[in-house]
Amino acid sequence: MAAGTAATVLVNGVPGSGVGADDRGLLYGDGLFETLAVRAGRPLHWERHRARLERGCRRLAIACPDAGVLRAEVEHVAGPFARGVVKVVLTRGPGPRGYRPAAGAPTRIVSAHSPPSYPPARASEGVAVRWCATRLGRNPALAGLKHLNRLEQVLARAEWDEPEIAEGLMQDDGGAVIEGTMSNLFAVFDGVLVTPDLSECGVAGITRERILEHAGALGIAAQVRRIPAEALEAAQELFLCNTLIGIWPVRRLADREFRVGPLVRRLAQALSEEDRACGP
Repeated sequence: MAAGTAATVLVNGVPGSGVGADDRGLLYGDGLFETLAVRAGRPLHWERHRARLERGCRRLAIACPDAGVLRAEVEHVAGPFARGVVKVVLTRGPGPRGYRPAAGAPTRIVSAHSPPSYPPARASEGVAVRWCATRLGRNPALAGLKHLNRLEQVLARAEWDEPEIAEGLMQDDGGAVIEGTMSNLFAVFDGVLVTPDLSECGVAGITRERILEHAGALGIAAQVRRIPAEALEAAQELFLCNTLIGIWPVRRLADREFRVGPLVRRLAQALSEEDRACGP
């Protein structure tokens, strides 16, 4: 499939490209989304994404679509793509003015897109990243959710336009490193794999979840804990992850150089093997 905009967009199962002006996702960011990688016309790790969407719906008290219906729509838009991206957006749906949610049918938007064209060297040789000045506000009620309000990430990503900088790291308002603008973060301290605690803010990514599981299977000690930003100076390895990039080792953060170490390579190989096992 050639690069460009979405090949197919389904709104509540019907081809289209718009929602009503009274949709709460548009008005308030009242909703959730999932981003899935596509290989050979098939969405990868669908069950993980479905489960996270259902957990998010329970926390926000949004009616979750029938899993079979949603999967059929995802597979329909993914079908033409050898490689691609499917985005699922679920809003609370249309409603009257005001913040108080009213009972009603949610809006679901399922779309397929060409994949981003990241240089392969980012995965093999690593990337340069920077610190963002924009901070993440702590709010346990929304922590971990992939909700639609991404203004903090938008402001953070607007802080740089140097092509050699692949990502920016964000701290919470207490000075702990949380994640990248579009990625989760892992660090290695004396052989122990550590990822930030996301109980107060941040997105709990599917690839982050997979990496923690692979670490357990490979006998790699792993921790989820608060990481003060300055502590990264003592890390031996750093890497970023998300559904579309897999793993990117960090070779430079500000003025500090890092090596692409053995632990990140083991985990990248484990992810790649799992992806290949999911389909052709």
